[in-house]
Formats: sequence, structure tokens, C-alpha cells
Amino acid sequence: MAAEEFDIVILGAGSGGYACALRATQLGQRVALVEKDKLGGTCLHYGCIPTKAMLHSAEVADSVRDGARYGVHAALEGIDLAAVHKYKDGVVGRLHRGLQGLVKAADGITYVEGEGRLTAAGTVTVGDRELRGKHVVLATGSYARTLPGIEIGGRIMTSDQALTLEEVPARSIVLGGGVIGVEFASVLRSFGSEVTIVEALDRLVAAEDPAISKTLERVFRRRKITAKTGVKVTSVTQDDQGVRVELEGGEVLEADLLLVAVGRGPRSEGMGFEEAGVTVDRGFVPTDERLRTNVEGVRAVGDLVPGPQLAHRGFAHGIFVAEDIAGLDPSPVVDSLIPKVTYCDPEIASVGLTEAQAREVHGEQVSTYEYNLGGNGKSQILGTTGFVKLVRSGPEGPVVGVHMVGARMGEQVGEAQLIVSWEALPEDVAQFIHAHPTQNEALGEAHLALSGKPLHAHA
Repeated sequence: MAAEEFDIVILGAGSGGYACALRATQLGQRVALVEKDKLGGTCLHYGCIPTKAMLHSAEVADSVRDGARYGVHAALEGIDLAAVHKYKDGVVGRLHRGLQGLVKAADGITYVEGEGRLTAAGTVTVGDRELRGKHVVLATGSYARTLPGIEIGGRIMTSDQALTLEEVPARSIVLGGGVIGVEFASVLRSFGSEVTIVEALDRLVAAEDPAISKTLERVFRRRKITAKTGVKVTSVTQDDQGVRVELEGGEVLEADLLLVAVGRGPRSEGMGFEEAGVTVDRGFVPTDERLRTNVEGVRAVGDLVPGPQLAHRGFAHGIFVAEDIAGLDPSPVVDSLIPKVTYCDPEIASVGLTEAQAREVHGEQVSTYEYNLGGNGKSQILGTTGFVKLVRSGPEGPVVGVHMVGARMGEQVGEAQLIVSWEALPEDVAQFIHAHPTQNEALGEAHLALSGKPLHAHA
């Protein structure tokens, strides 16, 4: 068959791919969007949305369980996982239908269902269809990784299978204390499971500022979530009765479920990238700051590109590439300025440099301030603990990092991103009036203190 010609051929319709397609058509480009699974990709169907829906169910369970603390007497009769999944799948379904409508209505998108392969620098083949583009965008995303010697199946699963659990395990082991691990540990504990996290590094959420890790571990202990850090797994076995995990030093853990949450790997194997001349490094596709690969006309976006694996990073990449191809000369996406949120209880949110990273960049003149949420009225109402930590580049420099932990802190990271991205001084932010009583006030109070005029805190 004759090749079909497009301005852009996009391989993968997750956050990066569909964002690129929609923005490109707004800019007058003709686009082929290729997807072998479901429009919306991992984020919509297996990641962000379904996991956060389950986390909301977990929050509701905790609210019922703790109702007496707030003068509301209620009994938690149990967790109906079938009903949880119905609620979760309903959220996913509505968003999926909405996205399908957007793509269908977009003038200029040809949506191609099937497994695509890069067969030349400007060609993607899907079955017997050959799609040629002046530009090709690789947006194939990532998959849930496991460790050598740990086979997924039965009582051993990744986040993909955990999203369809049929019953709450009495005892759970979570292998991995990063974002995915602590989120699922939080869900399982709220649903009534006894949870143990095993993490090879010396602290949970090791990508965050150490002060965040310390607070998270303390609150998890209070929630009776056990965290074993700085230890590796030596063997895993399972049978009809349960799963057995042996650690370095000989300690043995037994549980009903092992959730392997050791991160996500780039989805590039068998896609023809290397055969077409694209450099692949340990599965990832390296790019320059404008997301160009080593092959002329081929870009890569999202989890495929080394850096933080975040849906909103892929989304921003997709828009950037569409605008760059159209000649709008957009500013590159800077990884350190991308906000991060971990939706466990307590919630974690951060943007910019950690204290250690700031000292590497700016030297020992870096200053920090931690505002304890104990002084925030709304946090007291919610019954949460935590803090807002600011990192300043020097005595007269801007804020280069904001790190927060506590209930609903993810909702505060928008202002934090503006502060860091626009290189605001503490004195600049201190002028803004933050509504009372909100947790947002904690950001204002922290900047007041760092600018030398604390009211509800010590300088």
C-alpha cells in the first residue's frame, strides 16, 4: 500500500503523545497518532488517575475510622473492593470518553490503533500501514519494572495488578519505598492491611529532601506501617499460603501479598529505535534540551527521556515539541522546575532544589527555613502535621526550592512552582495576602519568616 503522509507521526498516545497531537493540530499540522492500547496511556488507565482514585477511597476509609475524633460517630464495616473498583473505573471511563471526544473532534488527527514500529527515521509502520512524517515523535512511555529473579504472578504483583485486587490482603510487603511504593503502602494500610516496606536505599522517597523522608517515616510509624530501609532482598518464594521474602542478614518476612514497586522502565524494546539509528541508553532515549534525538527529525518525550517520570512532564514535553516544530521557539522544559506530588498520607509536594542540591549549585551561603504546620489553623482543623521548607540560594537570593509534607500539600505546589520558577525573593512573596484559614497560609508564613519578619514562628 502507498505510504500515508503527515507533518508529524506520534508513536504513543499517553500524556506526551496526545498533548503533542492536540497542540500540533491547533497549529495547523497534520498528525498521525498511533496507540496499541488505550488513548490516554499509563497515566489515565494504569497510573495517576486510578491510583489516586483508590487513594481517595483510602482517605474516606480513614475519615470514617477516625470520625469520633471530630465528634462524628460512624463505624467502618469494611472495604468493598468491587465497589472501590467500580468508582475508580467510573472516573477513568469518564475521562477516557472525554479524551476520545477531543481527539475525534480535532481537525487534523488521524488516530491509528495498533502496534507501531519505527522502521526508518521518518516512518512508522503499523501492521500493513506505512505512516510517513516530516517529524516523528517517540512517546512510548514506560512499564512497571521488577527485579532479577522476581517473577510477577500469583501473590507477587506490580502496581498494574494491584489496581484490580479482589480482596484486601491481611499482610502486605511493598518492595520499594519510592513514590509508587509509599502510595500503595498508604492505600493498603488504610484498607486494613498490615504493611511492611522494604527499601534498599537508606530512606523512603530518596529523591525528596531528607527532612521530608524523616517526617514521612515518623508518620508511617504512627500509622503502623513498618519501613525497613538500607536492606536488600535476597530471595522471594510463594505458595498457596503466602509469599516469603528473605532479606540480607537472614531476616524472613511472610505476607499474603508482595507488591513490587521498584520504579518504571522506559518502553523502547522491540520498537525499532536502534535499527533506525536512534541512540538508546539502558532503554532510555537521550535528547538535547529541545527533545531532539541524535536522528534528524526524530524527537522523544515523556518517560522515554531520562529524568523524572511524571505525567505532567510528558504533557509539557508534548506541547513543547508541537510548538517547536511549528517554529514558535518555546522555552525548554526544565526538570528541576517541574512540581512533584506523592499522594500518600501524609502528602508530599516539592519543586526546585533540595537543600543538598542547592549547596552544590550555590555554595554554603544557602539558607533554609521550616515552617511547622502546627502553627497553621487549617492544618489543625484537619488534624495533620508536617512542614513547609524553603531553600534560598543565599542571604539576598531567590527561593530555589520548596518542600512540603502534610495533608493536602499537593494543592499548594502551584504557588510554590511560581515562586521557584520566577526566582521570587522571600520579600516578594511576603507581600501577598494568603486567605485565612487555609493551608496556603503556611507558604506565606514561611516566606514572612525567611524575609526576617516572622509572626507565628521563630526566625
